[in-house]
Amino acid sequence: MIHDMTPGTEEQLQKEITSAYVGIDPTADSLHIGHLVGVMMLKHFQRAGHRPIVLVGGATGMIGDPSMKSQERNLLEEETLRKNQEGIKVQLAKFLDFNRANGAILVNNYDWMKDYSFLHFIRDVGKHITVNYMMSKDSVKKRLGAESSAGMSFTEFSYQLLQAYDFLYLFKKYGCRLQMGGSDQWGNITTGVELIRKKVNGDAFALTCPLITKADGGKFGKTESGNVWLDRRYTSPYKFYQFWLNVSDADAEKYIKIFTALDKNEIEVLIAEQHAAPHFRPLQKRLAKEASIMVHSQEDYDLAVEASQILFGNSTSDSLRKLDEATLLDVFAGVPQYEISKEALSGGIKAVDLLTEKTAIFPSKGEMRKLVQNGGISINKEKLPAFDTLIDCSYLLGEKYILVQKGKKNYFLLIVR
Repeated sequence: MIHDMTPGTEEQLQKEITSAYVGIDPTADSLHIGHLVGVMMLKHFQRAGHRPIVLVGGATGMIGDPSMKSQERNLLEEETLRKNQEGIKVQLAKFLDFNRANGAILVNNYDWMKDYSFLHFIRDVGKHITVNYMMSKDSVKKRLGAESSAGMSFTEFSYQLLQAYDFLYLFKKYGCRLQMGGSDQWGNITTGVELIRKKVNGDAFALTCPLITKADGGKFGKTESGNVWLDRRYTSPYKFYQFWLNVSDADAEKYIKIFTALDKNEIEVLIAEQHAAPHFRPLQKRLAKEASIMVHSQEDYDLAVEASQILFGNSTSDSLRKLDEATLLDVFAGVPQYEISKEALSGGIKAVDLLTEKTAIFPSKGEMRKLVQNGGISINKEKLPAFDTLIDCSYLLGEKYILVQKGKKNYFLLIVR
């Protein structure tokens, strides 16, 4: 997980309990799996006996970090930032212990920046960092280069000074000697190291991890529907589980070292198993399990596995009825859907009429009868005993769905309105 570090970092960590921080911009009220890299760094850090600090960037979030971005981001209001901070704090408690001797600390840089006047800031901070030094950073050079037509506002140019001041503030208040982040943050972090050296003659350190990529060159953590979030309101536990289960073999071998707390020996055994029998996908299965339990719960993981079996295994109607509406729709996303009225169902309707006249799942009643006789049709995962079985509201899943299965692989979702 280590990409680069300043000289003396390792010696500092071996010498004494050290406080280190990672910054998170509160641009949403949930973290996504891209944030997990920094959070996992802090988790390892705390397990090793050090103190983790999470800095929610309420002030810097109002500006936007130019690193690795081609244009300026939208600015957020204070009320939105506070709401987002509360959502993030709840999630962090699943990874970090806030109550032990080296308990994690959560801070918001808005608290010390809101009353800091511009004049005081440029006098106290700006005079210690030269423009030449700031211009030499890759994040600045990229935005000012010939390939960028957007240019760079002074607001964003000043970002590295604000981040550097955060480091100085935490150094003075909490004795924080280390800042960690992705490799794209190296320029911002080392500016903080420089400011601490120049202003208070202090020793501070930087440590970055590699930016997480996908083997096919795609962006990590992005799906067709957007980010993979930690909050179940935005990404259901089933979809979260499926994301990790479906990563490539090459990515699974890399991700299991980053997104789980498994030890080296266990990971090496799993990698050997994967190479010996890749079709069993032991790496993906273990990665999906560890990540799902860590972010959600054992129960959510068990339900996600059970939900996966509905499409690909011999599941029962009981498994189907356990699913909440969001998971049901996630499992059967993409299958053909038909709408029928509740009135048509309330008095009961023969299965043959439902599946031919009301929905056109079958082109003819004769074909439907023949398949029923051969045991080839299931309603809610139970074999349909006869073509004229009466289907009524007692068949509803979650008060509005009926699942029809034709043969082994063809599913249809009836939505009752």
